[in-house]
Amino acid sequence: MSMTITRDEGPIRRLTISGMARRSDLDQVMHTLEGEIGDRGVVRLLVLLDGFTGWAQTDDWSGLSFYVNHGDQIERIAIVGESRWRDDAMMFALADLRRAPVEFFAPGAIPQALNWLRQV
Repeated sequence: MSMTITRDEGPIRRLTISGMARRSDLDQVMHTLEGEIGDRGVVRLLVLLDGFTGWAQTDDWSGLSFYVNHGDQIERIAIVGESRWRDDAMMFALADLRRAPVEFFAPGAIPQALNWLRQV
């Protein structure tokens, strides 16, 4: 699996994306995240691009149903990864469409990303 989601502290959920991202993995993660949102009402995401190699070009990445149904329940998104993935990751997170802030952090900046996510 190229994506896993785990509970971190409080409302923070850690989404790790490794290798080639597949739509089927994203669907599983979003299903888990829906349950987390149902339990808490809102979440904040720490997205780690760990050995990330991109999005599978053969998969259908269209569709905004999760964003439409739950976009406002994600309060902040911090993405940690190599700078070459910054623009694509921000677009994938729909950073320009969200009311919630989305920030990108360099590898090794997990503590800074977590501090940013904890802010009110």
